Amino acid sequence: MKNVIVVVLLPSVISLIGTMVGASVGVFLKNPSKRLMSIILGFAAGVMLSIVVFDLIPESIETRSFSGTIIFLIIGILIIMTLDNLIQGKNKEGSPHYKLAFLTALGLMLHNFPEGIIMGCSFMAGKTLGLKMSIIIAIHDIPEGMAVSAPLMLSRVKVSKILTYVFITALPTALGAWLGIFLGSVSENVLGSCLALASGIMLYISCGELLPESNNQWNGIAGTVGMLAGVILGLLMIKLI
Repeated sequence: MKNVIVVVLLPSVISLIGTMVGASVGVFLKNPSKRLMSIILGFAAGVMLSIVVFDLIPESIETRSFSGTIIFLIIGILIIMTLDNLIQGKNKEGSPHYKLAFLTALGLMLHNFPEGIIMGCSFMAGKTLGLKMSIIIAIHDIPEGMAVSAPLMLSRVKVSKILTYVFITALPTALGAWLGIFLGSVSENVLGSCLALASGIMLYISCGELLPESNNQWNGIAGTVGMLAGVILGLLMIKLI
């Protein structure tokens, strides 16, 4: 029971740190430059892609099977693609900053739940893999925290309330981590399936959200440099952690 509590709390706290760092940047910078946002988004995508391709997917193939990994990889992509389309459909309605922040926060809460599952399953596959995934998701959560705080700052919401709202968006991570631990402990096949599912989700987030948004923020090579730096860091993490 003690180990379960530690595994739930550790990734949740690490993820929360990333989200709150992003929120703090959004609060104090108010309007961060588009070049900086492009670098951060590209960097998060690069780290995520590196770990998924060179660590998470091979781990899934080893514990499940190649065909099973491909199937659940595709299922993960379809799940997050559907969720993403639903959220984007709502955001196209053209709304004030406050409503935009609310929709963004709602989307992040829905994203944070599967992120928690990813971290829980990763810890069940191995402590080092779980730590890597927690750090990656924390990096990924930095621009997400900024995405929530920036519109609220434009709406002149108090800083204390902004940080509280951002904190709430991170809570589903703990619930997801607990579910990931449960699923990962059932059998190796279930664990491998969950890792493949998580890989699909992360691949879509990287290629379908982070990289396009990075390019939209800045037309120069800032996003590319950030992504390449992220890939290199991901490889270093795989080797050292």
